[in-house]
Amino acid sequence: MKNKDVLAMEKAKIVEKMNQAIKDDDTKAFSEAFTELCQKIEDNVLEQAKEMLVEQDATILAQRGVRQLTSKEKQYYEKIIEAMRSTDPKQALNDVEVVMPETIIDSVFDELQTNHPLLSKLNATTVTGLTRMMMNTNGEQKAAWGKLTAKIIEELTSGFKEVDVTQEKLSAFLPVSKAMLDLGPTWLDTYVRQVLYEALANGLEYGIVQGTGKDEPIGMMKQVGEGVVVTGGKYPDKNAIKMTALDMTQMGNVTAIMARNDKGQARTVTSLILLVNPVDYFRRVLPATRMLTPDGIYASVLPVDAEIIQSAAVPEGKAVYGMATKYFLGVGMAKNGKIEYSDEYRFLEDERVYLIKLYAHGFALDNNAFQVLDIKDLQPLRFKVVSETEKAKTDDATLADLKVGALKLSPTFAAGTTEYTATTQNASNTITAVPASSTAEIEITVGDVKVTNGAAANWSEGSNTVTVKVTDGAQTKSYKVTVTKE
Repeated sequence: MKNKDVLAMEKAKIVEKMNQAIKDDDTKAFSEAFTELCQKIEDNVLEQAKEMLVEQDATILAQRGVRQLTSKEKQYYEKIIEAMRSTDPKQALNDVEVVMPETIIDSVFDELQTNHPLLSKLNATTVTGLTRMMMNTNGEQKAAWGKLTAKIIEELTSGFKEVDVTQEKLSAFLPVSKAMLDLGPTWLDTYVRQVLYEALANGLEYGIVQGTGKDEPIGMMKQVGEGVVVTGGKYPDKNAIKMTALDMTQMGNVTAIMARNDKGQARTVTSLILLVNPVDYFRRVLPATRMLTPDGIYASVLPVDAEIIQSAAVPEGKAVYGMATKYFLGVGMAKNGKIEYSDEYRFLEDERVYLIKLYAHGFALDNNAFQVLDIKDLQPLRFKVVSETEKAKTDDATLADLKVGALKLSPTFAAGTTEYTATTQNASNTITAVPASSTAEIEITVGDVKVTNGAAANWSEGSNTVTVKVTDGAQTKSYKVTVTKE
């Protein structure tokens, strides 16, 4: 049997082809690469089974990655094998009354949560059997002291919403040879779970990072929440915040945005991740986060407790920074839980191709939980003896985004437009200003009253003038929003 490291390297090369096919939107190339991956998995399972055919000890088999099946799982696979051997597998599979046990997809999901660098960090769960569920998008919530007023009730319940967890469909193709069927239920399960693992790991990662929300998850790089304009089912991109260094000042400024949710409620910032493209990781991020100590050892000097994760789903020159547990991901089996025969693809003479249908839904719990960073001009770490003239810093006093609660700004926000109007019937709305540069400082006033960025502003009847002053080095720029309370 092949060495695990060699097999992992071979699979990694095939996954690179799949990633490139996704970027190129090349369905044929992706199908060919995924088929190659399935063939590699099948060859390995067949080789493993051949070596271990005489081994009957369940404990030893489990240690080698062969799972002991439950009675339901065994019964299921026996029925599936019988149907797949039929001269008319399509009809035979339709006649199979036994559905795929939830424990199979649960096992795959457990492995993803244990081994996948990104999926293991998220607020992820299996949702097989569910169609809708209630979620609290506010996260941590404090109890209310005193009389339970209408305002307190509104605040306590404002984060709850119903989520359709069957919103996006996932399909995994499953080429199965006659030799694989001859091995029996245990080995077919090993093969099915490995194919599902690879299909979910690669398909979900792109959706989680940059999914548009149309027939796929809403990615971390997209705007979410009330007031976001969704066009044709697709969510708008977040504007990137310019970073020239991953130092205390710039990382602190960006992280501070996350310290309040998009309703203005303060929260503890935890479970931070920094997603970067593998190319950027070695070219830009490593030089910006590693320093050679006097004893000749490279040490990380990232000022925040964030885990850096490489992801091919992140475009080069960009990074995604946020709180991993503020991204919800639900994955489950389709309602009937059946493997279907597919005549859409025919790959090899002795193989038949089947289809496993899954569903999933993913989205950030609020708009402030994740920020997109522009790291094209990220500077390497240097000792402080560098003179001021050598710094590549360019002052930028513009905003990347400006939101006043869910109010619609007129005109639509653009970095170069400095004056807006909006109307509201609320007593207050949260004002959130995201700087285009991570070194910029934000000062917000409503009339003569200072308002903390990300906190709620109280409105008077009639016209209210909101001024957002952005200062970055020698540059200063002010944005004005006239909010009329009706």
